[in-house]
Amino acid sequence: MSVSGMGPAFRHMRTDRSVADARVAPGTVRRVLGYARHQRSLIATFVAIIVLDASLVVVTPLLIKRIVDDGIVPGDGDLVTTLALAIAGVALVSAVVAVLVGWFSSRIGENLIYRLRVELFAHVQRMSLAFFTRTQTGALVSRLNNDVVGAQRAFTSTLSGTVANSISVVVVGITMLALSWQVTLLCLLLFPILLTASRWVGTKLSALTREQMDGNADLGNTMTERFNVGGALLLKLFGRRDEEDALFSGKAARVRDLGVRISLITRIFTATLMLVPALATALVYGVGGHLVIDDTLTLGTLLALATLLLRLLGPLQGLANVRIDVMTALVSFDRIFEVLDLPSQVQEKPGATALPRSASRLEFDGVGFAYPRAEDISLASLEVVTRTTSGPSARVLDDISFVAEPGQMVALVGPSGAGKTTITHLVARLYDVDAGAVRVGGQDVRDVTLESLEEVVGYVTQDAHMFHDTIRGNLGYARPGATDAEMLAALEQAHVGDLVRRLPEGLDTVVGDRGYRLSGGERQRLAIARLLLKAPPIVVLDEATAHLDSESERAVQQALDTALAGRTSLVIAHRLSTVRHADQILVVEAGRIRERGTHAELMAREGLYADLARTQLIDDLRDDLTDRVH
Repeated sequence: MSVSGMGPAFRHMRTDRSVADARVAPGTVRRVLGYARHQRSLIATFVAIIVLDASLVVVTPLLIKRIVDDGIVPGDGDLVTTLALAIAGVALVSAVVAVLVGWFSSRIGENLIYRLRVELFAHVQRMSLAFFTRTQTGALVSRLNNDVVGAQRAFTSTLSGTVANSISVVVVGITMLALSWQVTLLCLLLFPILLTASRWVGTKLSALTREQMDGNADLGNTMTERFNVGGALLLKLFGRRDEEDALFSGKAARVRDLGVRISLITRIFTATLMLVPALATALVYGVGGHLVIDDTLTLGTLLALATLLLRLLGPLQGLANVRIDVMTALVSFDRIFEVLDLPSQVQEKPGATALPRSASRLEFDGVGFAYPRAEDISLASLEVVTRTTSGPSARVLDDISFVAEPGQMVALVGPSGAGKTTITHLVARLYDVDAGAVRVGGQDVRDVTLESLEEVVGYVTQDAHMFHDTIRGNLGYARPGATDAEMLAALEQAHVGDLVRRLPEGLDTVVGDRGYRLSGGERQRLAIARLLLKAPPIVVLDEATAHLDSESERAVQQALDTALAGRTSLVIAHRLSTVRHADQILVVEAGRIRERGTHAELMAREGLYADLARTQLIDDLRDDLTDRVH
């Protein structure tokens, strides 16, 4: 292992303090070997080339011995020329072998990265919504990037380094002992200095590097939260620039100071690595020179020993750090397996049946629900703050029962925090119920395939998410094979067709991060167009007109009227006027249905719904008067 490569060898430590000191989980090595089995032939060829490369290190020194003893000293010019050409040939072969080693290393490593990333991405995609409500996005992305790359080293630099160093030490050591066992043993006495320095640096750097990576992760998370559109908008609205500058400066200073300390320790170690070879060289020439003078050694043998010595100390140092390198790679694998082994709270049961595309009857039958505990849905190392074990969650819903027949609208109204959004999340099985059942088309949603359920149910939320993509790309997410004509028809139905036609790039207009280049009303209507393109028989609306001005609300409501026509719908509305004509209105309070009926029936009952209606009417009149005054 080269001197220049020593610093990074210590930098692949865990980035989360909550798991930094934990031992590698049992079975990790066996699982790692499972990944190796998929590339058996590549790895076998790779190892064979490494063995060849390591064996070539003794050829040039032995040729130097001959060129001096048998060519230069006797004055045999032809032999000198032949051996010089041989040295050049060995150098050429070594260069070719080095290229092959690099190619096989990258091929094996990139294959591993590809497989791990695909597995992680696929697994995370299938986690329940509860997982994402607790997990810090930056920490999760780090697993997909940094830890996957760290695991790659187990099959490339760690594997190649260990094999090459082992072969080199054996071959070079035997060759040196054969040339002069006295000089060789004296040189090996310097090895404990390297080992001691390596262990000291390993202990110091492992702790400092963990701190530095924690600091870098903290900086990254800070920038991610402040630089997305929502974070930037919040920062500008509250104007806390000086405080943010001071906060970031403090975190950056911590990383800076740690970097200086790491650099200093690395420099000390580098100086030691340079000192030991220099001392060993002095020892070889000092002792070996006297042996040459006494005719115990030849001059060529002395030069060969000096050359071999420099090729021995590096591999010895590399082997001294094998444990650090292997444990570092295993830690990365362990962190990846942590995520892969975390089960989703919502899983498709074996033998699940496909829900018919025409299924449109929705039923809640005695549904009870409590949100799962943190330790059951996520990893502490992926969360923003350290958590403690939590107890059972409080019940959010209790004995929720209602039926929405095909084509009917059922509206959910009630105070904030009553459990309305939670009810809508259970329709598409974003969570699983604790009691009772949710049925679509007469089938329990836990008995049908997730894909078929997702095809039947469509959502529009109050903050419709848009990818940083074109209008075409965002619409196509609902139906990838949709034609431009179908997309434009959906946009017309959503009352946003004129807007798209006026845009210079039409469907190819980029909507920006989370759709922030569009107004709230435009974004909502685009979300409704996406829903219309999907054309699900059941539609869930979670306050789709909330936070919109009156004009935008009217436009969105017109689009919703089109979207809901002929479909079963479950609607949460902040304005009761939008659900006056619902077939059934459910008044939810503290996780229970307190009242149910039509608008007229509930107003006549003079209960909670009537109170809500009167309160909202007064608020609307006050807002209207305020607008007129201004």
